[in-house]
Amino acid sequence: MKKVSLLLALLLSALVLLSVTSCGKGGDKTGGVLVFGRAGDAVGLDPARETDGESFYIADNVYENLVEFVNGTTDVVPCLAEKWDMSANGLEFTFYLRKGVKFHDGTDMNADAVVYSIARQFKKSHSAYKYGPWQYWQAMGMDGIIKDIVKVDDYKVKITLIKKEAPFLANLAMQFAAIVSPTAAEKYKENFKNNPVGTGPFKFVQWIKDDSIILEKNETYWREKAFLDRLILKVIPEATARYLSLKKGEVDIIDFPSPEDIENIKSDSNLKIVEQPGLNVGYLAMNMMKKPFDNLLVRQAVNHAINKADIIKAVYGNMGVPAKNPLPPTMWSYNDAVKDYNFDPKLAKDLLKKAGLEKGFETTLWAMPVSRPYNPNARKVAEIMQSQLKEVGITVKIVSYEWGTYLDKIASYEHDMCLIGWTGDNGDPDNFLYVLLSEDSTVKPAQNYAYWKNPKFNTLIKQAKETFDKDKRTALYKEAQTVFHADAPWVPVAHSIVIEPMKKSVMDFKLSPLGKREFREVWIKK
Repeated sequence: MKKVSLLLALLLSALVLLSVTSCGKGGDKTGGVLVFGRAGDAVGLDPARETDGESFYIADNVYENLVEFVNGTTDVVPCLAEKWDMSANGLEFTFYLRKGVKFHDGTDMNADAVVYSIARQFKKSHSAYKYGPWQYWQAMGMDGIIKDIVKVDDYKVKITLIKKEAPFLANLAMQFAAIVSPTAAEKYKENFKNNPVGTGPFKFVQWIKDDSIILEKNETYWREKAFLDRLILKVIPEATARYLSLKKGEVDIIDFPSPEDIENIKSDSNLKIVEQPGLNVGYLAMNMMKKPFDNLLVRQAVNHAINKADIIKAVYGNMGVPAKNPLPPTMWSYNDAVKDYNFDPKLAKDLLKKAGLEKGFETTLWAMPVSRPYNPNARKVAEIMQSQLKEVGITVKIVSYEWGTYLDKIASYEHDMCLIGWTGDNGDPDNFLYVLLSEDSTVKPAQNYAYWKNPKFNTLIKQAKETFDKDKRTALYKEAQTVFHADAPWVPVAHSIVIEPMKKSVMDFKLSPLGKREFREVWIKK
């Protein structure tokens, strides 16, 4: 292990030097190595099997989909499909594929590959179905949307829907719908999650667990090739350590800086910041499978016991705003008429007394081990909440695990309360309300971490999914948010501004409202 670490250190040193010296002359954008400092490691590299942003960073650069979001926006445009047709009844979509596109292993991207990539997630007879669970397919309710996918000819695929689905095309631009190499998937089988093969601008080279993932330029890419020769995603768990690595020139870009370091970054003449409002929400989910959180009075008491202003001041600084809904305020259909639960410890105590818990109770609060866009320091948030809840008689033990284990355990409802959050994947309210709060999303491995089942809420969001009239959808989603608020399965904590610090030499990096980190257009100025 020491030899591997030493070799990696030498490689990184050499590559960092290359990033400063090897990009050609004058205005030439081509060449160089970019080192990206991030908060945690990927869980796996098959995007259909994972749900976490760290895993998706690899998918965003290695894989492509039938359709894609324009970098930095939520606009859906063609990608591996040149175009598509929709039937008059909205239930059949025919996709016309690009010819001449190759996977990184040299095999053809064609209709067989598209059918393989999608069908493996829902056809139990498929050779790769057993390598699931296909968590995002389940979370997005795709079994209730897609009836079948068939090859029409070598470069034409037809998808038939069970019912009309307004966000369908946006869903196909999400990571779980990435097109994978069937040859590689069949070769590696279960271990495909460690050997990703797509059609994207970068090819997978190496994964050193909890340290780094190395990608290299795809020289046979079907459109304009990436400018960078190599991309190294380096794990640096602690926020200030990431900043110091950036300051010393060891990395070129970092994720999720500590609010305390922002002013130092802004005052450094060698650094710059790209920022935008995040399409995200950080929240505390109360597991209604476990007492006393099955009691509405208890959930309301917890909401009144939490002082969000203090949490945001201490943890988010100027990078966060209080949350009151499961949707971020930048999302269409956000219901600003909802009045948040005010911070009122006395009322919280009164509610606990009405619930028969005048002396309080003991419970656990699970805290994420990594910084995320929606929560830069979950441990610190948990400690503040622990103190606030103690004031009303709720004694809290803080629990944490390694990131992949944490996600697995909360998806199995082992927690009492957990800190978690979400960055929107497709710019549609459905991606928050259905994925995070529908009854369908309580099926393990769950995404509805509160185990909240509300028939009225479910009716509203399902009606919204099946209409293409945006005004009608907005009205349904606004009503759904009032139902959510009244039943209080969460404490919505904050929405964050996403800030990405980098060297001034890093050019054309765009922050995506969907939390993507895409590097095809990025280059290093000499």
